[in-house]
Order: sequence, then structure tokens, then C-alpha cells
Amino acid sequence: MKKFIILLLCILFMAGTAQAKSINIEEENDIYHITLSGNSIKKHLKFVSTKSLKTNEEIHKLAKSKLTINAGFFDPNNEKTISYIVTNGTTVEDPYLNERLYTNPILRENIKKILNRSEFRITECNKKINYSIVPHNTPVDFSCNILTSAQGGPQLLPDLRLEEEFFILKDSDNNIIRQSASVLDRTARTLIGIKDDEVHILIITNKNPKNIFEARDLCKSLGLQYAMAFDGGSSTSLDYKKIHVTSTQGFGEDTGRRLKSFMIITPKFKSIF
Repeated sequence: MKKFIILLLCILFMAGTAQAKSINIEEENDIYHITLSGNSIKKHLKFVSTKSLKTNEEIHKLAKSKLTINAGFFDPNNEKTISYIVTNGTTVEDPYLNERLYTNPILRENIKKILNRSEFRITECNKKINYSIVPHNTPVDFSCNILTSAQGGPQLLPDLRLEEEFFILKDSDNNIIRQSASVLDRTARTLIGIKDDEVHILIITNKNPKNIFEARDLCKSLGLQYAMAFDGGSSTSLDYKKIHVTSTQGFGEDTGRRLKSFMIITPKFKSIF
């Protein structure tokens, strides 16, 4: 009996150690670089959303998450999504149902571009779990299922898709006359990318803000093969162990902005929202 208990404790310790090693975080020049590696963490990474807006820290505690960051875009006026979110294989947030995207004539004219913005997917194909970053309308193979995903944008790598995803609008003389998500301004940003079979997350704080071109170049310098942005600016958030990062752009540093969707890592997640 004692041998069994010792063996069980060793297995639990090794499992906990393996998960801890799956998450690595470094900070340099007020930019946090998080690396998620190994197969064990893939089943514990999920994108979730809330009916009513909540802060990143609230979700981190509510879900008992190991790591929590902000994800997709949303409209703070009606608390409805501007990004598709899939949780446990089910679409839980659909921007097509957000009427404010249609009452604005410019948005309505470019709605197809908005709905097809890039998303980070976790798919299962023949019992193998894969990461990808693709436009939302990209079909999955017949043998694959989307387990969880979050839309954001723009895609940064391999190509920057600003016009294709309606983050900038140009006039007939090729002058930029409109931008979304402050892509041309230096601001805090949440980025996610893929290198081989690793997920890389960059939390760019407002102490070292970057425009979207600088963000792309940073991802490229790290050797990322694919990369995209999530919601940034005042939405940029990170909670991991004792690390608590929020943007101070108009919100309290200790609380942060109330948000719609999140990426969490937790083995205990259930449908709690």
C-alpha cells in the first residue's frame, strides 16, 4: 500500500512538473514573451467568452487558470463580440449577430473582410492536436475538428493583412483614410504566434508600445512562422502566477479593462460562464 501511495505521488509530481515546464515566461524591455511547448498542454488551452464583460483577473481566478490573456475584439457599447470564438467545438460568439456592424455604413460595406479576419485555431486531426493561424473562412480537412479558436487580427506573418482584414482603408489615391484597432499607432498589444509546434505569446505593455509594423518585425525576429494580433491597447492583459499585467490607458492598473473573450490554460475548466 505504501509503495502504491509513493508511486501515485511521484506520478502526480511528474505531471505537475511537466505542465510547469510547458509554460515558460520571460520579460525584457517591458515585453513579456510566453512560450507554450509540448503535447501535454494542448488539451488544456481553451478560448472562452462571457455573457457580461469581466476583467482578465476575474476570469483567471474564476476558471482557476494557469495562464490567462485577453483574446478577441468586442463592442463595449453593447458588450457583443466582433470576433468568432469557439469553445469545446461549439461557436459561442458570432460577430454576424452583432447588429452594430451593420448600422455603420462603412462597416457594413466591408463586413465580409471583418468576418474573415484571422483566427488562432486548435484542431484535432486523427487524434493529433495542431495549432494554426488562418482566415476565419478557411475550411478544415474532412478528418479534422476545431476544438477551440479565437478570431482577432490582423495576421502579421507570413504576410501582414491590413487591407484584407479591414484594419486600414485607403482612398483612390492610395492614402490611408481610416484605421481600426490603432494599428498605425504605438500602443500596448497582445500577439500570438506559432514556431514549429510551439505557441508564442507576446504581451507588449504600454511602457514599450509598438505599432503593428514594429509588432510584426518583433515576431519575425523571434523566428515565428505564423503570427497574428488579438485585441490590444487598453484590452492588453496577462495573469500568470504573481504576474499581473494590465494596460493603464484609462483604466486602473490593478483592475484593467472589462473584456469579452480570453485564452485560458486549466485542466479544471467547465462551462462556468
